[in-house]
Amino acid sequence: MPILIVGAGMAGLTCANYLHRQGRDVLLLDAADAVGGRVRTDVVNGFRLDRGFQILLTAYPEARQLLNYSALDLQLFRSGARIHHDEAGNKDHWMRLLNPFKEPFSVFETLVSPVGTLPDKIRIVNLIRQVQGLSTEDMFGQPATTTLTYLHEQGFSEQMINRFFRPFFGGVFLEDDLTTSSNFFQFCFKNFFLGDAAVPALGIGEIPAQLARSLPDNSIRLSTPVAHVSAKTVTLATGETLTGEAVVLAVDAASAARLLGRPAPTEQAFNHTTCTYFSAPAGTRPDSLKVDKLLMLNTKRSSAVHNLTVISDIAPAYAPAGQLLISVSTQGMTRVDESALTSQLRTELTDWFGESVRGWQHLRTDHIPQALPTYGPNAIHQPLQLGDGLYQCGDQTAYPSLNAAMQTGRLVAEKIGGVV
Repeated sequence: MPILIVGAGMAGLTCANYLHRQGRDVLLLDAADAVGGRVRTDVVNGFRLDRGFQILLTAYPEARQLLNYSALDLQLFRSGARIHHDEAGNKDHWMRLLNPFKEPFSVFETLVSPVGTLPDKIRIVNLIRQVQGLSTEDMFGQPATTTLTYLHEQGFSEQMINRFFRPFFGGVFLEDDLTTSSNFFQFCFKNFFLGDAAVPALGIGEIPAQLARSLPDNSIRLSTPVAHVSAKTVTLATGETLTGEAVVLAVDAASAARLLGRPAPTEQAFNHTTCTYFSAPAGTRPDSLKVDKLLMLNTKRSSAVHNLTVISDIAPAYAPAGQLLISVSTQGMTRVDESALTSQLRTELTDWFGESVRGWQHLRTDHIPQALPTYGPNAIHQPLQLGDGLYQCGDQTAYPSLNAAMQTGRLVAEKIGGVV
């Protein structure tokens, strides 16, 4: 009997890979038509569209341990950000903050950048030293507060918080109030600093695809919805019953509740995001839309444009030759009027880049209402073993990130290896 894993997202695929390395038989079951869960890429009119703006932090310890980065052909963002700040007297409305540890010649520009004060820049160096000395276990084992409170305690100015930390980490957390736990902020800050932000050359979906290719043939059944699970038994929507040596639930929180017959999580248990994709001929590119491979942030968080990137500048294969692929993120929207949102984005971006934006073609809008589990200072990590022969994994059991999905998948595999 194989070990049955419900869900072929990053947690389930990671668990399956470690179990396979132990010599165990595994069978993954997923209702979707491809692996990956939320980590998917679709090809639309020759463009590679990730389901929401997603990146891989190369310093993630679990990813470094399991993934083959060379085979993914990772394409790297520059370390830093270009920040749009609409303020009277600021003629070009743009500021840059670069990482002088990655680009030493940028140190003077970074020191004089109006993103923050000189003491703020010194405090960032101190913050780097502080988080470098903490392991992941140490970070999540210490008392936590909100990210905003933590930044105030570190002495950062309101200028630095509102011009950098709120737009940058608000985009990471998918919430602008920075109520996310300070220990998760430390974890993200450390991994952004120690490694690179990257995407695979052929789309974020190449990450789960690589893990799927590492498994034996016939170990994944797609388009196979599951109706119910119990210890060592899975009942499919067709009525078929499967029995295994153990059952692993590697699905999101809402699906886990449904399969276990528990109350569904509330809407407040998740942070939302919406990603809108535009294309444009490369020859019509505005001069102000510079080719600098930086994530663009907006300090005006009441706008529809929160974060923007020309993803084809980072990974050219995301777009056909001679075309640009522009990704625009908007967070916090519980309901989306696609037409109205697209119109508002065009209006705002025309103010940024000029009339050529009116000619950008709208490719797709992805609204993801359960993009990330909320993770406040009092968040509790869930047990990975639910009963005899029944386990769970995924970022909803720990902290919201691809690293947590992979970490909990590995830990469940180790638990099963020591029991079954």
